[in-house]
Formats: sequence, structure tokens, C-alpha cells
Amino acid sequence: MSYAVRACPAAALLFTAFAQSPSAVRTEWIAKDGTYAKGPAWSKDGYLVFSDTPADRILKWQPGRAPELLREGAAGPAGNAFDAQGRLYTCETRARRVIRMERNGKIEVLAESWEGKRLNAPNDLAVSRSGHVYFTDPAFGESSDHRELDFYGVYHIPPRGPMKLVARPAGRPNGIALSPNGRVLYVGNADEHNIRAYDLDRDGDASNERVLVAAIAEVPGGIAVDEKGNLYVAAGSILIYSPEGQPLGAIAMARRPSGCAFGDLDGKTLLVTAGGGLLRVRPEDQGDN
Repeated sequence: MSYAVRACPAAALLFTAFAQSPSAVRTEWIAKDGTYAKGPAWSKDGYLVFSDTPADRILKWQPGRAPELLREGAAGPAGNAFDAQGRLYTCETRARRVIRMERNGKIEVLAESWEGKRLNAPNDLAVSRSGHVYFTDPAFGESSDHRELDFYGVYHIPPRGPMKLVARPAGRPNGIALSPNGRVLYVGNADEHNIRAYDLDRDGDASNERVLVAAIAEVPGGIAVDEKGNLYVAAGSILIYSPEGQPLGAIAMARRPSGCAFGDLDGKTLLVTAGGGLLRVRPEDQGDN
């Protein structure tokens, strides 16, 4: 399947992760037999993981192979991320916690409560190269019926020391990502239809909250950031913004995307979760790896 990349008339499309100039892109289904896929995350070991949330499972896809089961009984897994050591972090919406799975499969609970009350339903997370973990805690669907906290939160788990509250937005925080240098945190808001940015200091603490992108037509979901710092936001299509929040273009999708991540053998292919499956998105003139 091929779709056109729509360039914003106000700026040249900086589609640098794929090509030097705007071009058609080709989408290819890698898997499409799940129930609801989200949370794609690429491992430095050469594979991608993504969640099938209603089925309580996490799948693993390695280029050239069919997806396989990585973990089952994952309690409504949503967002995933890897740290520099190759350990997998997952938001478990039904267990209302954030966990880390060691390379040997051992699972450690990193966060499940705030000030004595259980979290709402952690949804997405990002991990810096220095080991700082940031996650969103909204309450979608049934999760809103069992809340103990009276707010939605964005949290920071430092490598050492207690968990910290970054923000208490009025709307539900959703996708989250870090800039390439780890100095800016991006958080999408499902109710406010915007993306906020926060500056991070050497201790990983956030300041200077601001709205980076406002009035997004669709609900912003997962966010990926390329090597240039451009943001790719799953919001009806894949919307592309500069690090300053300027619209650069969009990639039309046949199904509504929930998340995206860069990976594959070239490290620059966009891998997108949509519906019950996973797609690979790359330039029309790029051959298979």
C-alpha cells in the first residue's frame, strides 16, 4: 500500500528519517491478527516489542521473522520502553503499575501508588539514556471507575531516590517521549488535544512547562522522535512537527494509529501500531532490508 506524505505549505517537509525530500511512502503489514495494539518500542538488540492490550500479552517482532509471544498475563500492557541496558519497561493498565523486566525475565514493580493511593492506570513511558523514567497516568475506559487519586499525573522515577510528580494536567496525559539529547520531555494530552514540553535538568527534574503544539484535530496518542528531534505523533494519521512545534506534514494511514517507533535494520523505518496490528512505513523507493 502506498500513501502520499502531505507537506505543509508553510514549511518544507523535514522527512529526514526517510528521505531527503517529500515522497510517497509504502506501508506493509507485519502483523494484524491482534485485538488492539499499542506501545511499540525498539530494542538495541534488533527487535521490536508491542502490546496487545486486551489480550494481556506483549509480542516481539524481529525483522525477517513472524511476531512471537514475549510475555503473557501482562495485565493490560500499554506503553513500552527500553533502557540503555536493554531492560524492558511496561505500563500495566489493569494492574495499575509500571514494571521493569530484566533481561533474564525477572519482573520488578517500579511504581504502583502515589502518597498511599493506587495509580489510575499508567499508559505510556519514556526512559532516558541515564535511566530516568517518565510515565503518564490517565484513566481511560473502565480505569476511571476505580480511581483512588483525584487527578491525572505525569511522573518521574529517577535512578535513585523517590518517585516525583511532574505535572497534574486538567486533561488526561497520553503519549510521552524525550528529545534526542534527553533535555526535553514531550507529553500529549488526550482531552486538551495538545502536546506540552518540559525542560529537564541534570537531575532529570522538569521545569518551564509550555504548550508546544495546540489544537490537534485528533486525539494525540504515542509519540516518536527522530534523530533530528522532529516529533511523529499518532493522531488519526502520523503528524510530524519540528522540535519547535511547527507542523511539517503528515503520513496518511488506512487505520487509526495508536503509536509509533523508529527501528528495523536501518534504524530509520517507522513502525506503527494500528488496530490489532503492526505496520512498517518507509519511502516508496526503499527496498526491503
